[in-house]
This record gives sequence, C-alpha cells and structure tokens, in this order.
Amino acid sequence: MKKLWLAALLNFFLMGAGTLYNGNRKALGIGLTIGALVLTWLEFQVKAAAPSLYPIMFGTVFFMNIFFAYDGYSEAKAINEG
Repeated sequence: MKKLWLAALLNFFLMGAGTLYNGNRKALGIGLTIGALVLTWLEFQVKAAAPSLYPIMFGTVFFMNIFFAYDGYSEAKAINEG
C-alpha cells in the first residue's frame, strides 16, 4: 500500500522521487530526478547571472512541481486501487 501524501511530497520537492517510490515507471523517475538536479543547478546559475529572470524560472519550476506532486499522488492512488 503506497502512501499518497509521501508520493506527492517526494515528487514536489524532487521531481521523480515520488515516481521512483511508486515503482511503476523507474526509468522515468530516474530521468526526472537527474533532470531536477540539473534544473536546480541551473536555477542557481540564473539567479547569479540574471536575477531579474529568476522569479520567472522559480514560478515555472514551482508550477511543474505541483504537477509532478499531483502525478505522484494519482499514480499511488491507482496502485492502491488495484
């Protein structure tokens, strides 16, 4: 039985971690996790080089994190339902 809140929380804070926790799409989870780490590095580079663009990037990543949290929650719910 998967914990819905844990899958959502993992995917919100580190895209792909909730997908890995759910276990159905491991390759996607690994790819998203690596992408999240690269994106975090890129965010810091943008913040230093072009601070005026940082709010746009932060907002975009925040929106993506909400989507991935929902995806992790939905996938865990489907796993639990059968």
